[in-house]
Amino acid sequence: MAITTHVTTAHTRMIKLDIREITRRLNGALGATLVASLSGSKDAKLPYRWAKADGPAPKNEAMRRLQFAYEQWTMLAEAEGEHVARAWFIGANPWLGYDTPVTAIREDRFKDVATAAQAVIDDSFSG
Repeated sequence: MAITTHVTTAHTRMIKLDIREITRRLNGALGATLVASLSGSKDAKLPYRWAKADGPAPKNEAMRRLQFAYEQWTMLAEAEGEHVARAWFIGANPWLGYDTPVTAIREDRFKDVATAAQAVIDDSFSG
C-alpha cells in the first residue's frame, strides 16, 4: 500500500535526525517564520536558535510538531517537488476546512494533515 511505504520511509528518516537538523532543514525549506508558526512559537527568530548546536531545545510540543511537519515535508517534496510542497504548506486546504497545513499542525491536527498530504501524493485530492 502506497501510504504505508511513504509514511514508513519518511518517518524512519525523520526519527534518525536530531531535532536541530530537522529544524535547520525546515528553516531552509519553509523559512523560520513559517517554522515558528507551525511549532506554536510567537518568536519568528526562535527556529534559528533551535537549529544552532548551542541553542535552546524546542519544548516537547514544539518538537512533536517540528518532527511531524518534517515528515510531511519529506513525503510531499519527494513525491511532488519542493515548490509544490511549500505551496501546500501555506495554501488554504479543503481537506482541512480551508485552514492552511501550518495552522492545522500548530493545532495538533496531525491525522487530518497527514490525510491531506497523502491525498496530494495519491492524486485523490478532490476536497
